[in-house]
Amino acid sequence: MPTLLLVRHGRSTANTAGVLAGWTPGVELDDTGRAQAGALAERLAGVPLAAAVSSPLERCRQTLEPLLAVRPELGEPAVDERLGECHYGDWTGRKLADLAEEPLWRTVQDHAAAAAFPGGESLRALSHRTVSAVREWDEKIGAEHGPDAVWVACSHGDVIKAVVADALGLHLDHFQRINVEPCSVTAIRYTPLRPFVLRVGDTGSLASLAPRQGAPAGGGDAVVGGDTGAP
Repeated sequence: MPTLLLVRHGRSTANTAGVLAGWTPGVELDDTGRAQAGALAERLAGVPLAAAVSSPLERCRQTLEPLLAVRPELGEPAVDERLGECHYGDWTGRKLADLAEEPLWRTVQDHAAAAAFPGGESLRALSHRTVSAVREWDEKIGAEHGPDAVWVACSHGDVIKAVVADALGLHLDHFQRINVEPCSVTAIRYTPLRPFVLRVGDTGSLASLAPRQGAPAGGGDAVVGGDTGAP
């Protein structure tokens, strides 16, 4: 089955301001975020990519721009609103330091499955839409490009954490244990039996994610004793 590379967008102006951006329009990458996006293209230089998908928000599309500039065969990224940021409702645009004083903050931290943002969506709904999206895309790309395909999707921190929690078989209440930095790459390979989480929040070299010659395609068994690594 294909390998999904989930990229969190580069550092944004809202990140540096300590503001919960949500779906606020006009939130773009800052200078560091643009540098991170440029470096992402270099980090993925040795990895063949079959497709690119993006959240509709500017910071995600900007993150993919340097990569797509050197991969013209990918064309424009497919945009899927299901990969968009959580709808934080009344929390949108507020300082994180102020939100930490809200009673709901502890629920978000300790019992995420019960957290619903006033005027927005619940974290359960976020998990359902995002996991459904990546699994549907993975199946589609596998059918079109084969079981060794690698594809990239650019999204947001809470989205990626929810997808990783599902892939690891974790209850949503534990998703805050997962950390993904700006412009980090999280790699998941879905198989008929189980997902394999290959990277979480990786900010280093990604060359070993390229398909290996002679490796079994689409297998659902784990390697007993541990993977042998890239040759």
